[in-house]
Amino acid sequence: MNVLFIVNDAPYGTEKAYNAFRLAMALQKEHDEVVVWIFLMADAITCALPGQKTPDGYYNIERMLKSLNRKGALIKACGTCADARGLRELTLIEGVELSTMSQLAQWTASADNVLTF
Repeated sequence: MNVLFIVNDAPYGTEKAYNAFRLAMALQKEHDEVVVWIFLMADAITCALPGQKTPDGYYNIERMLKSLNRKGALIKACGTCADARGLRELTLIEGVELSTMSQLAQWTASADNVLTF
């Protein structure tokens, strides 16, 4: 089963990205047959920036994305959204690539479930 997560919110300020990644991690842990795809759009592309520093005891989105990637999740970030925010030239977390709407359309057509946050 392929599950696509489309995340739109920044990593901090709301808990939408956090909750999306928590669910993705639970799917990976509890269901070996599930393939997780994550597409970061709008302000969510900042989830993929390295060097995030959070207070002790506070969730860290960078660590969550790295964990998801290590366990096989494919993670893409919207290139147009990166351009709009002047972020195209910045380095992203290892395993995260800039992508296109065409890729999102392919994943959407192939996904068994599409979740938006």
